[in-house]
Amino acid sequence: MKKFAFILFPALSIGVGALSGYFTRTGLETVYPLLEKSELTPPGGVFPIVWTVLYLLMGLGMALVVRKGGPGTGRSVFLWITQLGLNCTWSLLFFNSGNYLGALVCLAVLWFVILAMTISFAAKSRLAAWLQVPYLAWVGFAGYLNAAVWLLNA
Repeated sequence: MKKFAFILFPALSIGVGALSGYFTRTGLETVYPLLEKSELTPPGGVFPIVWTVLYLLMGLGMALVVRKGGPGTGRSVFLWITQLGLNCTWSLLFFNSGNYLGALVCLAVLWFVILAMTISFAAKSRLAAWLQVPYLAWVGFAGYLNAAVWLLNA
């Protein structure tokens, strides 16, 4: 099971990302292009590349934690699942509901859950924790982008 984790957890992460993209594609294609955005907003093609890498890193981090096992692993798994759920919820709030303030609040909660997950991972594997740093940074940047959309389109 421990070696299988290196396939399972990255696949689950990427799968959640793909489902999120599938469920939000209409808003992403029809509404998002019409929104006023920050000048720092990357080109649209950057997002799927970055998110694929981040989903892969979060899955690999979880696999490293599960491989190590022992006390605290359940907490790490719980936080990992929670952040995936919040990540998907943010997409639905932002792209499907157009609830930019609600999405921003969700993103703030997500950031803190990722931080807690990273700390939990660090107790098992320093590498697993370090693999989450780009995710934490990107979600911080996404918070700025989300806030800009909320303020510019109010």
